[in-house]
Amino acid sequence: MEQNPTSPASENAESASSPQPRSRVDRRSFLLGGLSAAGVAALGVGGYAAVRSRSEDPAAYAEEFAEGRAVLFRNATVVTGDDDLGTLYETDVLVDDGVIQDVGHELSRPDDAAVIEAGGAVLMAGMIDTHRHMWQSVLRGVGGDWTISNYFQWIYEEWGELWRPEDVYAGNYLSMVEAIDSGVTTSLDWSHGLRSPDHADAAVDALVASRGRARLAYGNIFDLPQNWVPGGDVQRLLDERFPAAFDSVDDLVTMQLAWDGGGEDPEFPERPAWEFAQEHGLPVTLHAGVWGYPLDIAIQNISENGFLHPTNTYVHAASLQTSTYELIAESGGDVSISAESELNAGQGYPPTGQVREHGIPISLSMDTSLWWSGDMFAAMRATLNADRGLDHMNAHEQDRTVLNNELRTADVLRYATQGGADALEMGSDLGSITPGKVADLVLLRADTASMLPVNDPTHHIVFQAGRAEVDSVMIGGRMMKHAGRLIPAALGLEEDGDDDADAVLEHARSLAEDSRDHLREQIGEEAWEGAVNPPEYETEEADHSME
Repeated sequence: MEQNPTSPASENAESASSPQPRSRVDRRSFLLGGLSAAGVAALGVGGYAAVRSRSEDPAAYAEEFAEGRAVLFRNATVVTGDDDLGTLYETDVLVDDGVIQDVGHELSRPDDAAVIEAGGAVLMAGMIDTHRHMWQSVLRGVGGDWTISNYFQWIYEEWGELWRPEDVYAGNYLSMVEAIDSGVTTSLDWSHGLRSPDHADAAVDALVASRGRARLAYGNIFDLPQNWVPGGDVQRLLDERFPAAFDSVDDLVTMQLAWDGGGEDPEFPERPAWEFAQEHGLPVTLHAGVWGYPLDIAIQNISENGFLHPTNTYVHAASLQTSTYELIAESGGDVSISAESELNAGQGYPPTGQVREHGIPISLSMDTSLWWSGDMFAAMRATLNADRGLDHMNAHEQDRTVLNNELRTADVLRYATQGGADALEMGSDLGSITPGKVADLVLLRADTASMLPVNDPTHHIVFQAGRAEVDSVMIGGRMMKHAGRLIPAALGLEEDGDDDADAVLEHARSLAEDSRDHLREQIGEEAWEGAVNPPEYETEEADHSME
């Protein structure tokens, strides 16, 4: 079914139901019998072919990868993320009816299937971002020198209410295009700028228009959750736009709730919001463990009142005591780590080590492009760098040497894929290249100067790959990007008759620049320049984090 910017968020993606795969290839048998001598030799040389020329017309891709047509990836290096399959070389992956039907060697091509000759390019599961404030993307980079206190001042207190519904739409659309273009196939839109029904509808409209996979986490920083959740617009949005379950992969856009973690009041005034979420089966994602907020007491209050649910996601969770991590672990909740954010803004040091020690599931996120890159490859690297750097620093202070890195590249790759799927309660359908799962896939070029020769594909994904290597992106079996170019028809622009290769970016640019110009005018040049180049405060008078 076709979608457009005003269509309901319940428009269906490719169905997750499918026939059982014909065969499965386990890692041991494949490596013993399925990898040719030539394939082994290829691992040590830079002979990987480009998937195809980037000069080809993306309009042709819309026809080649028409909706409903099977796609066969040939001779890829497949980093499955599946514990049974592992990493496979010279491997085929068959996608049909939106689902991964088979993974194996020399698979038969179904009639009329499109074939991508991968030539050793790296095929991985689509990345999943569990915390991104998409509405803020129109002010990308403005906060490059901000701290968390600056953010509270300018976004929470001064600028946030300047966003019109059309500004929310522009930010969400731009952010979704950025995500798809960079290999993020599912994004949780931590949408805490929804101060009116029109703002909420605009956020949903933009997510739907992009045709990417998204989870709207409905939030409102301008009021307390006990005021805006029960008896407010949330029920209307659920009724009108989200009739299906929050974890449905049949719908590209689903919904849950988001708010800041709570306070110190033992009366627990947030109870009505939590009760609403519980009654409607909606997960909650929380800013928690953030320096400047109530820390452990907030989570203790949630626990004592019976709302420390396994579907809760605790974003940052950086400035917490051991006893609080124990509460989260016992509840079955998970943590979203935004290492670029935590290292720059000051919520607390990325808590990867403490979270892992307590066995708490981890996903990764980018937070906001007001500051940071929005690049999940950067998120994986920042997470590794922070964790390993801390281990080395602690060891040196004790006059010893770290002999083994505990956090490995495979760990952070899992956080960025399967970990995100699990956090969104979609782990049985997304997060790995497993027959029967939904085909959210990313193909990375292996012939670029930064990638060749590919000696270990997992290490390369984490440390060598970047946006430039994202050749093809598939969501629910629909090809969204191929040969390095977004496909306008796949992202919903065919109704305008615009099949130019740059149509998607030009549309996003036009929306974003109009929005940025409006907001800058409302903010005023003096305030704008003061925010872009924040003063060097000498006292804590400018500390807005506790207010």
